[in-house]
Amino acid sequence: MTPGRIDAPAAAVMVVLCATWGLGQVAMKIGGTGISPLAHAGLRSIGGLLLLAPWCVWRGVRMVPPRGARAAAAVCGALFAVQFVLVYIGLGHTTAGRSVVFLYTTPCLVALFAHVFLPDDRLTRSKALGLGICFLALILAFGDSLRLPSGREAIGDALCFAGAIGWAATTILIKGSRLRLAPAEATLASLLAVSALLLPLGLAIGEAGLFAPSPLIFGVLAYEVVLVAFITYLTWFWLLTRYSASGLSALSFLTPVFGVLAGALILGEAVSPLLFLALLLICIGILLVNRRPAV
Repeated sequence: MTPGRIDAPAAAVMVVLCATWGLGQVAMKIGGTGISPLAHAGLRSIGGLLLLAPWCVWRGVRMVPPRGARAAAAVCGALFAVQFVLVYIGLGHTTAGRSVVFLYTTPCLVALFAHVFLPDDRLTRSKALGLGICFLALILAFGDSLRLPSGREAIGDALCFAGAIGWAATTILIKGSRLRLAPAEATLASLLAVSALLLPLGLAIGEAGLFAPSPLIFGVLAYEVVLVAFITYLTWFWLLTRYSASGLSALSFLTPVFGVLAGALILGEAVSPLLFLALLLICIGILLVNRRPAV
């Protein structure tokens, strides 16, 4: 397989993951009306860990990374947890549209970091052009939010961008360390175990926790636990052991598009016609990122 190029099965799986994550954005928005941010992230990780444990027993896979990969796993877990903290706090300071633009600098950051740290995942002209088109498409879709920020929004924007840096760094560390050789289950277990500590952290600093329990809140939390934290994250880390980090990340530009469409269908939010043009441009950008280089 050519480095940086994603084959059809991997692309199809990533589209499903992006659709699940996009719907997960709506679930997070709904869940946020009944669960405080750190408790929300902690509960999701704890639930995912409880599902992962019997899965590992059934498959005979150890949840602890190999000895040579444990330091990287601990750092990745800390980055994963900090990223959630930054994003959840940032979302409380800035608008949803602005947060999407700053969060989805992640694929561009992954490509830049991969060029520096991963010898087999260099940033070619085609890949750079494709990523640029994807990011411009995102600005086209959500650019109405990008006026000059207020002081509060600037803080939120910075926190979301810092979260994007954290997620990109986590991706590159997994791909560039011995974690790439570890089972996806062990990598996911490390990240979930550390981020699960966000629940007691939130309670320690006085967050309300589950302050408005209802069938709807429990339903969206179940969605986040089963589909997002367990199934899709496990699949994502499995893909990272086999495919280019920058190529996979480029496909994640589809996530906010699916999120907006899910918001329109479920929450009745307005959809701009520009979103469909943005989707077309994102598809073109993804094709450029994963185009087979000329021989």
